[in-house]
Amino acid sequence: MREITSSMAGTVLNIMVEAGQEVSAGQEVLMLESMKMEIPVESEASGKVAEIKVNVGDFVNEGDVLIVFE
Repeated sequence: MREITSSMAGTVLNIMVEAGQEVSAGQEVLMLESMKMEIPVESEASGKVAEIKVNVGDFVNEGDVLIVFE
């Protein structure tokens, strides 16, 4: 399984995908907020979302798993 992990600590501001959705490489899947800046999180590869591990408003640390692909 492939995963998307957080590149920094921050708060989940928006989730742009849902479980079962196909995404392509480079597609924005999530928006983090850190130090009052919005940081888009992009998928590094194409695939189908199996599970979203976070919710809007959750605080995440660097390296935390955000999304899992099938």
